[in-house]
Amino acid sequence: MYDPTPGPPPGCPAHGTGPGGLRRLYGPEAEDLGALYEKLRAEHGNVAPALLHNDVPIWVVLGHTENLHMVRTPSQYTRDSRIWNPVRDGTAGPDHPLMPLFAWQPICAMAEGDEHLRLRGAVVGAMSTIDHRGIRRYINRATQRLVNRFCEEGSADLVSQFAEHLPMAVLCEILGMPEEYNDRMVHAARDMIRGTETAIASNEYVMGALNRLTIRRRAQPQEDFTSHLVRHPAGLTDDEVAQHLRLVLIAAYEATANLIANVLRMVLTDPRFRAQLNGGQMTVPEAVEQSLWDEPPFSAVLGYFAKQETELGGQRIRKGDGLLLGMAPGNVDPRVRPDLTANMQGNRSHLAFGGGPHECPGQDIGRAIADVGVDRLLMRLPDVQLACEEHELRWTASISSRHLVELPVTFMAKPPQDDMQQPGVHPAEQQPRTDWQVTTPAPTPEPVTAPQPATPQPESAAPPAGPERRLGAWQRFVRWWRGY
Repeated sequence: MYDPTPGPPPGCPAHGTGPGGLRRLYGPEAEDLGALYEKLRAEHGNVAPALLHNDVPIWVVLGHTENLHMVRTPSQYTRDSRIWNPVRDGTAGPDHPLMPLFAWQPICAMAEGDEHLRLRGAVVGAMSTIDHRGIRRYINRATQRLVNRFCEEGSADLVSQFAEHLPMAVLCEILGMPEEYNDRMVHAARDMIRGTETAIASNEYVMGALNRLTIRRRAQPQEDFTSHLVRHPAGLTDDEVAQHLRLVLIAAYEATANLIANVLRMVLTDPRFRAQLNGGQMTVPEAVEQSLWDEPPFSAVLGYFAKQETELGGQRIRKGDGLLLGMAPGNVDPRVRPDLTANMQGNRSHLAFGGGPHECPGQDIGRAIADVGVDRLLMRLPDVQLACEEHELRWTASISSRHLVELPVTFMAKPPQDDMQQPGVHPAEQQPRTDWQVTTPAPTPEPVTAPQPATPQPESAAPPAGPERRLGAWQRFVRWWRGY
């Protein structure tokens, strides 16, 4: 039947909005969440009302200061989703598409009070036993092995062949299950948090490996993260150990894979960063921090929940309301970054790792994987170039992250290299030295002798080796720090 009620004209802001005229964080308008966040900021300020899937209401925290206040005030906000009004009334029930992101679990990331202290204390305690210098050596070797797989081809996809594999190889080593690292584990870790038809099977595959590891380390502890978690005085049960291993593995893997891909894209597409790296004005760790500001690995986290009626960013927040931790929009808050092109070197006040009691405890491991991995890759492939136009790059986006699909590159084909060797250095410079000294003595003048006739040599003979360059104290310290 014909409806005479006039609808909104084309282009009207009412198009695509939900109940109450609120904007949806899903659907056509949410294909570019960054632009949508800026619309919300312009319309409502630094805390804006919006709708999740199934038109479930949520507050989006867009301001840098407001996000920090929320995560640092556990007396007012909790991560326990069981108090969220849509969960209590069933509108965000078990069939909600985002249930895997907010469903309560008995893990430190969702616990409060003494239980949070017990569980997080065990995780932080186990992480404090990690040998960071040894891990940097392992990252170097893993990078060498991955680059060896494609260095002779002269081309590669640095997402599927590098960024998605390096974090998993290193994390499996840290947890104590290097034998579980393979293509299937990488695929399962990516698949299980995306709500696909195979996500449940992928989760079962990962949990099967972690449960087996927990049982082995309970019976035969070793010097790895899992063993220290099992033996911690907090007395975690096998299920608690396995669930926290899952939390560490998946959160660290997803964040670090995105971080590596984002840093490499930045270096390959922004001439400023490539020139600064090549010229020594910027180090790889500084490039990593810039990327954490510009494109944090997790763009938002669902969620925090109000324990009482309160106020945030000029908005009245009711008890039981849900809030979205906006890492990406908070990092571009105009009050903090009025000029988005400004260099953020030396500034670690970004929101990439959250904050407060639930701040990511493994952020230094993620930084180390990205720092060493990107540095070694660029040393092995100094001429690497993007193999497509920048506008041709594609992303898959969700409410929690934005993942680069491919990063195709080309470079001059190179032979494989021993994974114990320093990348990018000619083997002749790797001979053992026994006469190290801080300074190089002045050369002694050689006696002048009559020229001798040249002795013919076969064409295959190697040219005579020139004088070996001695390394200064700073260069030797840098090599030591990098794990050589």
